[in-house]
Amino acid sequence: MEVTRTFDLLDNLKEKYQKDDILARKDNGKWIKYSVNEYYDYSHLLSYAFLALGLNKNDKVATICNNRPEWNFVDMGLALANMVHVSIYTTLSNEDYTYIIDHCDAKILIVGNEQHAKKITPIVQSINRPIEIYTMEVVKGYKSINDLYKLGEQEKDKFEKTILDNKTNIEVNDVVTIIYTSGTTGVPKGVMLSHRNLVFNFIGHAVQQIRDQRHKMLSFLPLCHIYEMSMNYDYQYLGISIYYADSLSTIASDLADCHADGFCSVPRVLEMMFGKLEAAGKDLKGIKKIIYSWAFKLACRFDYNKGSLFMFQHKLADKLVYSKWREKLGGKELLVVSGGSSIQEKIIRLFSAAKMPVFEGYGMTEASPVIAVNNPKEMIIKIGTVGKRMEGTELMIAEDGEILSRGPHIMVGYYKDPEYTAQIIDSEGWLHTGDIGKFVDGIFLKITDRKKEIFKLSSGKYIAPQVIENLLKESSYIENCMVIGENQKFPSALIIPDFNRLHFWAAKHSIHYNDNNELITNPEVQKKIQKEINIVNAKIAPHEQIRRPKLINDEWTPLNNMLSQTLKLKRNNVKNKYSTLISDIYKFE
Repeated sequence: MEVTRTFDLLDNLKEKYQKDDILARKDNGKWIKYSVNEYYDYSHLLSYAFLALGLNKNDKVATICNNRPEWNFVDMGLALANMVHVSIYTTLSNEDYTYIIDHCDAKILIVGNEQHAKKITPIVQSINRPIEIYTMEVVKGYKSINDLYKLGEQEKDKFEKTILDNKTNIEVNDVVTIIYTSGTTGVPKGVMLSHRNLVFNFIGHAVQQIRDQRHKMLSFLPLCHIYEMSMNYDYQYLGISIYYADSLSTIASDLADCHADGFCSVPRVLEMMFGKLEAAGKDLKGIKKIIYSWAFKLACRFDYNKGSLFMFQHKLADKLVYSKWREKLGGKELLVVSGGSSIQEKIIRLFSAAKMPVFEGYGMTEASPVIAVNNPKEMIIKIGTVGKRMEGTELMIAEDGEILSRGPHIMVGYYKDPEYTAQIIDSEGWLHTGDIGKFVDGIFLKITDRKKEIFKLSSGKYIAPQVIENLLKESSYIENCMVIGENQKFPSALIIPDFNRLHFWAAKHSIHYNDNNELITNPEVQKKIQKEINIVNAKIAPHEQIRRPKLINDEWTPLNNMLSQTLKLKRNNVKNKYSTLISDIYKFE
């Protein structure tokens, strides 16, 4: 059958892929699996229930939960009922929750568990209109999704024809979801996406898939983010089973436990996995350490077009080292998709060498989300780029270097904000992404920086901070960093060291310290980090070279508002937090 609306996935699954584990989640260490028929039935019961509660076309229902099959039941139930799903992160501030729940006009809120319910209840009570709360897990004092299933069963005869009519009458351009972008500045913006937006996009990258109904994928990025949401639809379109990880901390064990064939990631997760693989070699001794180090360095030079000598060495390294990595992750040759922000080339090369190929893509919520992606099916791949534009879309680089995109994937607009919509989508329908890029070999898109993040020094020369930051993070001694220096004579950087690596180095060099604060003030440690910076400085232009860096004993996360929900730097927040430190860097200029 033809899939043109998101809920068409249900009939498509029933027609083509009768599986008993299309969706699965962990409960007390065991996988709870849901069949295609159960997915179909629960979704339809919820659609009847939403109508029975008196909700109407375009009414909004919000969800706050971790990844789990019930998210899909609600998502499809709302789509069938011609309502709008507003899926919200579980880790927002009270201020953001209040704003989003109120701004989107949510009439019902469905949360995952007791923790979510207790956090959100006082926020809902502060909003001056009635909003019902339901839970996915049974929580004392709250109505649960089980009550909605029962209501749907009771009202099935009354609303079954309405849903059947909806399957015929709902238009592809009807809004089906609103996604609030986490953003790095300002209040969240509600991106309205239609069936057409979502279906065009997920089919566009599904046809490039090298996985099918024989496979299963692990899902751990939030489903409320368009990237994972779109891949979630992609898997269902192809009949791929989806196993939801317990949490980010259980990725490796969950991969091994369910023997997944791949996953979607953001660079930060892959950076951490890369760091663990690198650190594993430090604990080895003798010939094992020599072999591991050789294989690791070989992997960091991997490409798809290497000569016969390299491929012979690669085959040997795979037998001795890389196969052992895969065994710890379930034993499969994994497919990994990376998006959300730029990733270091050496990470792509290493995982790809280990037969866990990473295919980088690029997009944004306003583009549903994929704009360009490397194509594993046809091997249209270039490491260091985000691939070729999505088929059926247009891609252009403006005179100032900004990436513009146009096509069926471009959002309907921002909810309740036509003025800002007009700012980002011009009169000719081009979405202005705010990213700077260029074409490599005429077809592959390479992202070089964020338009708004590029800044000028007092000399008038431009600095693209992301480029320098990615070079700095290639050092195994640098965990995270941010380049600064707007309107100053030179660029500098705030640097969070990789303390695990630094502890190892300090012990080796007999450096004594009481805590990390004392460690980063040690002159020998500062010299070591400076040597790492000097390696980067040698690769860039004189005006880009980092001077007077400051080491920080801190952590940047979404919880402390230093990173967005997609793990991008919130630069203004970082600058504000360390304003005194930054002033100290430039006080003699």
